[in-house]
Amino acid sequence: MSPFALEEPASLAEALALLDPDDPGARAIAGGTALMLMMKSGLYRPQRLVSLRRLGPALTGIHTAADGGIEIGAMVRLADIERSGKVRAAAPVIAETLLTHSNVRVRNVATLGGNLAHADPHMDLPPVLIALGATVRVTGPAGERSIAIEDLVTGYLETVLANNELITAVSIPPQTGRRATYAKVTARTADDWPALGLAVSVHAEDGVVRDARIAIGAATETARRLPQAEAALAGRAVTDTTLREAGRAAAAEAPVVADHHGSVAYKRVLIEVHLQRALRRVLDGAAR
Repeated sequence: MSPFALEEPASLAEALALLDPDDPGARAIAGGTALMLMMKSGLYRPQRLVSLRRLGPALTGIHTAADGGIEIGAMVRLADIERSGKVRAAAPVIAETLLTHSNVRVRNVATLGGNLAHADPHMDLPPVLIALGATVRVTGPAGERSIAIEDLVTGYLETVLANNELITAVSIPPQTGRRATYAKVTARTADDWPALGLAVSVHAEDGVVRDARIAIGAATETARRLPQAEAALAGRAVTDTTLREAGRAAAAEAPVVADHHGSVAYKRVLIEVHLQRALRRVLDGAAR
């Protein structure tokens, strides 16, 4: 590993001042579970790391809004989100998803903001948060801005964040009347990198789908919504035919990429099959 300087600012303003938008050699570090692996392998050689671990309660809280939504600080560890009663009450699919996200050692260190900023398409949380309609609050020298999770990532390990911007919180709107689930398909153990991640959030009444949000990860270069599959469900009665058509639409529209987890053809079959199963689980009331 190449030598580097470590800065430990005590405030968000101080951290932002240490990040140079024109210097790719300066990088913020949260939990460090992904960044340290990249440094050890020589993939990334920073000259300076700006640690966020001393920024305090401003980035480590979990707050429930009056409308039933929830805000989670960027420096909250994944294990704390997994165990949070507030998260389980507002969006239980998040806590359930984290049970098989990597392993407990990683979840005890990794943070929510770092997980999203890393922009690895194999992460479980981005498709889940997209399906829930979540946004990130981002802070930089020019102030704050809000970005939909689906607009955060622009490519493999790339985001819209400037080098001197930091994710400070994630906001999840109220999920009243909706049910959600996440389907993680792995070739080996349950906590392995997935070949496919599918998140589904549905509002259905009287046997009719009123609204659906479907997001995919792992099988594509970035986590994203599948609007054609959503359209195949909206306003339609819940039948096996409807679910099959949604599965086929998702498999056809997803820009699937091949990797060591499977070929494009294999992953398209996974999408078609597992989206139908996820939808059935949500619509039958097995998911919350």
